[in-house]
Amino acid sequence: MLYAELKMTKPKIWLSSPHLSGREQVFVNEAFDNNWVAPLGPNVDGLERDLCAYVGAGHAAALSSGTAGLHLALVMLGVGRGDVVLCQSFTFSASANPIAYQGATPVFIDSEPQTWNICPEALETAIKFYVAKGQKPKAVMAVHLYGMPAQMNEIMAVCARYEIPIVEDAAEALGASYGGQKMGSFGKIGVLSFNGNKIITTSGGGALLSDDESLVQKARFLATQARDAAPHYQHSEIGYNYRMSNICAGIGRGQMGVIDARVAARRANFDFYQRNLGHIDGLVFQPQAEGSFSNRWLSCFTLDATQAGGVGRESIRLALEAQNIESRPLWKPMHLQPIFADAPFFGGRVCEQLFENGLCLPSGSNLEVSDLQRVVDGIQAIFMPVASN
Repeated sequence: MLYAELKMTKPKIWLSSPHLSGREQVFVNEAFDNNWVAPLGPNVDGLERDLCAYVGAGHAAALSSGTAGLHLALVMLGVGRGDVVLCQSFTFSASANPIAYQGATPVFIDSEPQTWNICPEALETAIKFYVAKGQKPKAVMAVHLYGMPAQMNEIMAVCARYEIPIVEDAAEALGASYGGQKMGSFGKIGVLSFNGNKIITTSGGGALLSDDESLVQKARFLATQARDAAPHYQHSEIGYNYRMSNICAGIGRGQMGVIDARVAARRANFDFYQRNLGHIDGLVFQPQAEGSFSNRWLSCFTLDATQAGGVGRESIRLALEAQNIESRPLWKPMHLQPIFADAPFFGGRVCEQLFENGLCLPSGSNLEVSDLQRVVDGIQAIFMPVASN
């Protein structure tokens, strides 16, 4: 059977597709019934309250994307041209791009193997380097990759020593916690994403969180084109069109009611994969450090081909693709991206090796056991000839 024909005979298994609860339509219909289809409105207010209550943050601003939240965070921290911002290298480009928006210099930091997130030791090395140059970094961008909490105690201690604020990129980590505290509530500013592939979605959207009410008020002001309090349109600062719509917020309110169930489903997916694939030589799933609770947004592993009989990450990805199953390599580090080729980097090769050897498996909360079994069968089939030799 031809490759294309084989793919057509089996339904697609997506990496992470939206999963609606059925309650979203109630809030969306309410917005239509009351003609609240313009930006802002009761659903925006309600979603912000729900997020604060769930995450444990004092204040929230619902925005058009997580990227918008990260950009506003840097704007409010005074990051500008010539400044230095330290950023986890092993992440999606949305963590780094806002640094460039502000004309600042992104300095990328390697990961540590316990969580795959920013290495506290490499972070402090970078801070010391720039402090010695008289160029103390303006902010640290810490990411909770694939829903796995970073080592926040160590990271916060380092940043506190040098009085550098943390922007917590919790875009992938809603529902995860560290020491019993929800991610998104640790940094000076926390940011969430509700993109279509996240734990919950608003179609497209995000949020900025902080215990500092003045920062959140400022974020809302900047996100609505920084319009001054005047009967006419007057602007004393550069603003942005970054607020979430009342319709999208209605979807989010329906999603917030099932957040814990969605996290439980993703963690169950991870457990299924680990039970059925964890015996394969050289295959190691993303570890969870003591005291951390990952939402397992995506189930990820690394594979050492030298231990796996020559089978590598790409062999598995292509075999799954032939079965109409979507999988994806781990994030390519930012310091290896062409656009950031000249950016400074501190650390070793941890994140490079993760990228070279790592794969994300289908992880949606709407997957059936039969879907998960298809994924497992597709991977196990690759190792059958190896095991028989």
